[in-house]
Amino acid sequence: MKNNITVIGAGLAGCEAAFAAASLGVSVSLYEMKPLKHTPAHKTDLFAELVCSNSLKAMRIDSAAGLLKEEMRRLGSVCLPSADKAYVNAGGALAVDREIFSRDITEKILNSKNITVKNEIVSEIPDGVCVIATGPLTDDALINNIQKLCNSDNLSFFDAAAPIVTAESIDFSKAFIASRYSDTEGDYVNCPMNKEEYEAFYNELINAETAPLHEFEKDPKVYEGCMPIEVLAKRGEDSIRFGPMKPVGLRDPRTGHRPWAVVQLRKENKQGSLYNMVGFQTNLKFGEQKRVFSMIPGLQNADIVRFGVMHRNSFINSPKLLNRDLSLKQNDNIFFAGQLSGVEGYMESAASGIVAGINAARRVLNLDPLILPPYTMIGALLNYITDGEIKDFQPMGANFGIMPPLDTKIRDKRERYAAFSERSLDYFKNLT
Repeated sequence: MKNNITVIGAGLAGCEAAFAAASLGVSVSLYEMKPLKHTPAHKTDLFAELVCSNSLKAMRIDSAAGLLKEEMRRLGSVCLPSADKAYVNAGGALAVDREIFSRDITEKILNSKNITVKNEIVSEIPDGVCVIATGPLTDDALINNIQKLCNSDNLSFFDAAAPIVTAESIDFSKAFIASRYSDTEGDYVNCPMNKEEYEAFYNELINAETAPLHEFEKDPKVYEGCMPIEVLAKRGEDSIRFGPMKPVGLRDPRTGHRPWAVVQLRKENKQGSLYNMVGFQTNLKFGEQKRVFSMIPGLQNADIVRFGVMHRNSFINSPKLLNRDLSLKQNDNIFFAGQLSGVEGYMESAASGIVAGINAARRVLNLDPLILPPYTMIGALLNYITDGEIKDFQPMGANFGIMPPLDTKIRDKRERYAAFSERSLDYFKNLT
């Protein structure tokens, strides 16, 4: 096999994949459909274009976002040096001048001796080792081929996700564990409300501010199929109390009576460190989610590690389809990276691109793949999106809740997160 690979897509993930593979001496053909064709979200012909916020989140290493970026630096990220060059003051966040950021990355890719850029619209998956990093708005012809490759049931076109909270932040003096109609300990955490609590919550929910949608995301058929909790609530005061918040079959052990309404939480991962708010897919702004959902008894101090989202987003059912090295189980010459692979966020997409690019290069070089341990942030993220135990998969971003617990319990959150980071970075000291 010749030492060359194909990368499709020159977004953050594609640029990282191409640069990582090229850095290992592999020849890369990088396909990008701009300027021949643009998605509805893209405005320039530059690579690694930021289409939403210009913030790459926190810089502190004792934060999940900061640790992710530090790990990327140690893996040779092409994006982060450009982010440093394009930095604009934003408090503790790494925010960038969009044009300077994208232009600098574009120049690095074009000047790489091992990368050949081809401005073409790719409609079929090429032979040989390939990284698909075409993003949430992948062109129709290619997405049709990906659909055939993955089976239509394993490809989603809309991201309708409910918030996820950490188990340790749930107040069990107010919440209780039970399943409907069961006398034994059940599978759900239940947050009960009395009539007064429910009415106060309901009024705040229906008046909360929602996030704006792009024009191409306004699809009523999609929204009817995955109804946001706030939209359902506006159909009537009892609509959610007879829907996702129905209390039937449950009895609050504190009162001995059935609650007026209940919010149920379901385990999100095998170790039970994360819980999903059942039926609470939402398009509320993140700040509004924090404010309104903290009114739920038991969740007043909830640590939301993934906020609910409602937007157009093509992604595969990666826990069912991908190996830990991000290759496809049924064809391990094909790698997926970026939001298409099931990660959520700019830097998460870029990080998956680095790993996919390294492993695609290692494939043609006949080397063992790079599998980062789950106690690193990137390793934990990729472990999550390839965990076959996860059902009803929705994309995930970096957070400490997906990492294995520390050997020693640390009560102070800042100190605990610092310990997570120290444990992770110790691994990278020995990585060659």
